[in-house]
Amino acid sequence: MARALSAGDSSVRLQAALAVGSDPDPGFLETLVERCAVEPDFFVRDMLSWALTRLPPEITLPRIRRELDSERTRARSQALHTLSKIGDKSAWAWITRDMLRDADDEVARTAWRVAVALVPEDGKADLVDELVTQLGRGDRDVRLSLSRALVDLGDVITPALEVAATDPDPAVAAHARATELLRQDPDAGFDAAVEEAKRVISLGPERAAGAAMAEPAGPTEAADVPESTAC
Repeated sequence: MARALSAGDSSVRLQAALAVGSDPDPGFLETLVERCAVEPDFFVRDMLSWALTRLPPEITLPRIRRELDSERTRARSQALHTLSKIGDKSAWAWITRDMLRDADDEVARTAWRVAVALVPEDGKADLVDELVTQLGRGDRDVRLSLSRALVDLGDVITPALEVAATDPDPAVAAHARATELLRQDPDAGFDAAVEEAKRVISLGPERAAGAAMAEPAGPTEAADVPESTAC
């Protein structure tokens, strides 16, 4: 089975990961964790994480925690993803500022999702303060990930977004305004929210509101394609 998990054919690796998860054996813990750190195939990585969730958390969680400090970006990313699958709230204490600001976009995006899933109620305000420092970061997908993470935190994000919307960096300001628009209307498309935010910044809030009242209603933007849950 260990050989199958590292086979050249991804379909063989996928079936092996499924088999290990279907008949969980703590003896495969180390092999599964190591494969998560190097597995190139998206679907196989997700199956490996699923197999890890099938093992007793008391042995799985300490081993995954060690991966959070790995020098390998994929190891960190997949360890965070596995934590989100396990959902043990005690792992919140392991989510650090460095993870939320990781230079690798995929690690950071996964850390944002895990943090939002695990944060206790009394930690939400501090988490918002940290996440808003990442506004304006990366390409469209990265910004959409951050907006979704913030929106999932609820109304607590509004004061921080109001401040960020006045940032002198137009990318930060537009991202903040777009995120607030999504909070107000979760069904709104991200691209439409960004364009509206840019329009408000360009015209100013009062002129933008007046222009919006004078414009005929347009077609509703199609919903954004849901982002991947694995890295």
